[in-house]
Amino acid sequence: MTSPTTEEIVARCEALFDDLTFSHAREWKAAKEGRKVIGHLPIYVPRELIHAAGMLPLGIMGGGDNLEVIHGDAYYQSYICRIPRSTIELGLSGRLDFVDGMLFPSICDVIRNLSGMWKTLFPDVYVKYFDTPQTYVDDIGGQFYIGEMRELLHDLEKISGHEITDDDIRASIEVYNENRRLIGELYRLRAAKPWQAPASESYLVMRAGLLVPVEEHNQILRDYVAAAAATPRPIKDNARVVLTGMFCEQPPLNLIKSLELAGCYVVDDDFILVARWLMGDVPTEGDPVENLSKAFLHNSMETAAKYEPVLADKGKFLVRAVRESGAEGVIFASTSFCDPALLDRPMLQNVLKEAGIPHIAFKYAENSGQMQPIREQAGTFVDSIKLWSAA
Repeated sequence: MTSPTTEEIVARCEALFDDLTFSHAREWKAAKEGRKVIGHLPIYVPRELIHAAGMLPLGIMGGGDNLEVIHGDAYYQSYICRIPRSTIELGLSGRLDFVDGMLFPSICDVIRNLSGMWKTLFPDVYVKYFDTPQTYVDDIGGQFYIGEMRELLHDLEKISGHEITDDDIRASIEVYNENRRLIGELYRLRAAKPWQAPASESYLVMRAGLLVPVEEHNQILRDYVAAAAATPRPIKDNARVVLTGMFCEQPPLNLIKSLELAGCYVVDDDFILVARWLMGDVPTEGDPVENLSKAFLHNSMETAAKYEPVLADKGKFLVRAVRESGAEGVIFASTSFCDPALLDRPMLQNVLKEAGIPHIAFKYAENSGQMQPIREQAGTFVDSIKLWSAA
């Protein structure tokens, strides 16, 4: 059996990305009696617990730029981001009628309100606002987070009708550890040879992981990394950039392609953080829930939606990402009306200025239709980087 090509892998992932009826997840559920699907909003939830319950975690990232929002606009004011409106549209249009539960992680007030609205609109669906600690001390925030996860486990046991053992959780942690390792390989390939694994392709490969079982995604990652590394592609005189601010509402695919056409190699980003939130393996020995808690507290990504206990450390994570990826600049791409990202950006820009790292900023929405201004702005940024580096 021949290995799939990059074109075949990307085409499959793009088909999953474009399918707003989530047919693959529907087929997975229908294939065996008793299967359940638990949807979750962006940023982070412990998918290991959902997997340990024998359920499919389904990433709900909004409706993208192919969904016309009609009903959703009636539920939210115009001066907030688009993701709650398009998520409501997915629900009211029946596209999520097969989902047995929804988790709304602690991101912002908008997502908190969305969880309450979901309970009202869909009273027969399990809904939980999944809170995360704001104090990174094991005896305080850690115990709180362990309590949140055990409460979620209790709820999942009621939905599934069977007990979830520590060994079930350990097995799920191991398969997600493999997923994180493979994602790490993909990002290292992008940082070393971004022309071999363009961000627009990698993004689709990552999005597929929200829509299929993790074991299936692991194989997709293996196949793509192998095919991308082995497929010669031309090297362009592009500027290497880190893209940040896209941690919640995801960018339209055309936005990423526009940045590439403008001369950017996106060598690191904060897309789809749920898959990269925990950095490195989670131990499988001992109490698995406690291990997940410690990984969250002490070995997780930084983002505007996560409390930073030491103000002096603000921005160091971003500077380190620039250095480790060999980037030449940073692009702040924040969702319109995203309070966490827009409030964080001035502080991060100051840190980048002190570190001598060029940066620009723009705003977008998941249904952005006008890419030309973004492409022109990014192209000008690339030209300035090339001029500065030549000087």
